[in-house]
Parts: sequence; structure tokens; C-alpha cells
Amino acid sequence: MTSAQRWTLTVVCAATAMLMLDIAVVNTALTAIAADLDTGLSGLQWVVDAYTLALAATVITAGSLADRFGRRRLFVIGLAVFTAMSLLCGLAQSITMLNVARAAQGVGAAIMFAVSLAVLSNAFPRPQERIKALAAYGATMPGAFAIGPLVGGALTSGLDWRWIFLINLPIGLVCLWIVRRHVAESLDPRAPRVDVAGLLTLTGALFLLVFALLRGSGPAVYAGALVLGAAFVAIEARVTQPMLPLRLVRNPSFTGAQVGAVGISGSLFALWLYLTLYLQQVLGLSAIEAGLVFVPGTLLNFAVAGATASLAQKVSARALVAGGLALIAAGLALLTVIGVDTSWWLFLPGLLVPMIGTGMLNPAVAQVALSSVPPEQSGLAAGVNDMFRQAALAIGVAGLGALISTAGPQAYVDGLHEALWVGAALAAACAVATGLLIQSPARPSRSVKLAADPAS
Repeated sequence: MTSAQRWTLTVVCAATAMLMLDIAVVNTALTAIAADLDTGLSGLQWVVDAYTLALAATVITAGSLADRFGRRRLFVIGLAVFTAMSLLCGLAQSITMLNVARAAQGVGAAIMFAVSLAVLSNAFPRPQERIKALAAYGATMPGAFAIGPLVGGALTSGLDWRWIFLINLPIGLVCLWIVRRHVAESLDPRAPRVDVAGLLTLTGALFLLVFALLRGSGPAVYAGALVLGAAFVAIEARVTQPMLPLRLVRNPSFTGAQVGAVGISGSLFALWLYLTLYLQQVLGLSAIEAGLVFVPGTLLNFAVAGATASLAQKVSARALVAGGLALIAAGLALLTVIGVDTSWWLFLPGLLVPMIGTGMLNPAVAQVALSSVPPEQSGLAAGVNDMFRQAALAIGVAGLGALISTAGPQAYVDGLHEALWVGAALAAACAVATGLLIQSPARPSRSVKLAADPAS
């Protein structure tokens, strides 16, 4: 590995860990945020969903812009926006101000997320090196998500909840320095223009769906989301340069990668918020104690993700993705044994099993997504994959949260059990689907020549 490759891998993993932490780190601080900014569960859900919804809605466009104007350039812009908005989050004086800043922070995160895989793909062109780099990258996402409650708990208990955002300032500035000094520029000279109509209809559809789930709105809002979603598909089928080329979806391996991303984000990651609240508000653990509960799973995830780099030479991506989702489903089912008066030790088996699954799944999903398209369109592929991840997370937080009551500890646990079973069913269904869709080994499809084919 060259010096430039080491710097690139380091900064991409550090930036990705930072933006993933900002999804998970808030969980253990939510109780303190609610007390300080005088808000309830609905406001707290938007602390998570404002960020993930903005990320999901803009990540494909960010990937296309990166392919067109330069991936390093967009990475710098994303880092700058994310770091500046982290400062505003830390200074927020109301839940509305916090959620608006979180949405803007999500836009910066979308740019970084969309560019990260493309930057790695450019820095590691050889397949063997790329697999190892993707294994490190794949371990970063769930690892940061898992360690987030511990970091959030430590900062909230030791300092103040505002420091979960302010800590991003020095990290962001260091990452900016590394990117400008050590990361090479790359772009696709045939990258498409921005699909404004597609962006607006997708953003509107996602917002209305999440809003309806969070607020328990009537059928009119759901109908609006459906209409805008249908309009988005119609637009993508007709425009010359769509933000989501439908030819990608016709590639079964690429579609399988998106199903895998939905399976983990819409189940395990979406439930992370409610599991953390269970540890604090039902079992009475402090913020730092709740964070420590997740440490064993974090360590296990890193170990498994590291081993996946070697396994990928012997085990198919299809087996890794489907097997990982099956373990996530099993772990969520195990978590249904938790109750109002049970020990937090009963929480561990249901945490450890799915963290093995995440360690298997994430590097494999990234590899399938990238290997299913031509290298020059890696930014677009990464953006689509991240859009599915974050859209599933936002919808999962809202949809599964609708099953959970805040009427009391027992009502909360009963609702959490229902949400866990729904999450397990989703992960199991996605395990079956990925097993059927992903080719083994994943091969680039000759039909996917998006930039060269104006009919796409």
C-alpha cells in the first residue's frame, strides 16, 4: 500500500466514521436533549430523521456532481458543510433550530457519503487491494454506529450533549487538511447533468412518507408520497440523464446490493434509537452505562469485518450478504426476550449475533455495488447505495417508532417487541431476496453503459 493509499483510506474511514457517529451518537444524548430543549418523542425522532432524510434525498445527486466536477473537490465541500453545521447543532437553542441544522448537516454528510466509495475505488484500482480497503471501510460504518452510544454517553455524562456535535470541529478540520494534501482528484468526463425534476420528486416523496409515519397522518399524506414516488419513477424512465438510471435496477446484482442495504438499515440500524432509549428510560442506565453495553458488539463487528477481507476470496458475496442478513434477523428475534425488569445481560446475545452479520454484510454490499457498474461511474453507484441505506434508515426510524408507545415502561417494551419482530421479518425477507438476486461472483453487466447510452 502506497503512502497516498494509506492517507486516502485513513481520511475516508475517519470522515465516514464521523458522519455515521452523528446518526448514532445522538441516541444516548436524546434524554438530555429532550430535557434541555423541552421536546417529546416526536421531536427526538426528527433529530435522527432530519439528518438521514436529507442525506438520503441528496446523496445520488451528490454522487453525480462528484463524478462530473471532481470527487476530491466535492469531498472537501461536503466536509466543510458538515463541520460548519456541526457547530450550529452544538449552539442550537431550540429543537427546531437543532433539526434544521441537522438537515443541513445531512446534506454535507450526503456529499461525503456519495464520494467516499468513489475515492476509494480510484485510490485502489487493483481488485485484491480494493477488497481489503472495502473491508476496512465496511467495518467503519457499523463500528461507528455501534460505538456511537458509548461516545455519546461519555460526552453527555462528562461534558454536555452539545459536545456530541462540537467534537466534529477538530476532526473535520484535520480531515480537510488531509484531503487537500494527500487525496488525488478523479472524475468521469461523461458524467450526466443534475436531474432536478428527479431530485425534487424523490425528496418530496421521502419527506411526506416519513412525516406521515412520524405524525400518524391521514391517507392524503400517504397518497401524496405515493404520487410523488410514481412521478419520480416516470421521470427517471423518460429523462435523458436520470439521477437513478433504471438500467442499474435491471442488473440483479446491483439491485441485490440495494436490498442488502435496506435490510440492515431498515431493521437493525433503525431500531438502534429505540434500543438505546430502552436501556436508559426503562432499565435506568446512565448515558455512559448504556454506551458501554454496545462495546462488545463493536469489537466483534470489527473482528468479523477484518476477517471478511480474507473470506471474500473463498466465499461468494451472495453468501456473505444473505448470511449476514439472516444473522441480523436472528439477533433481533433474540432481543424480544428483554422486558421491563430484566437484566441488561439479556441484551447482549441479541446484540452480538447481528453485529457478526453486519461485519459480514457491509464490505460485501459495497463490493457488489461497485463491481456491478463501470469504474468511471463509481460515484453514481456509491450514491445510489447510500441513498437506499439512508432512506431505509429514515423510514425505519419513523415506521418502527409508530409501533412503540411512551405511555409507560411496559407499553414501551410491548411496542418494542413488535418493532423487533417487524425488523427481524424485514431482515429475513431481504436475506432471501439477496440470495436470489446477487450473482456469484458479481460481474459487471455489459448492458450498464449509462453515460454512453442516452436512452438510459
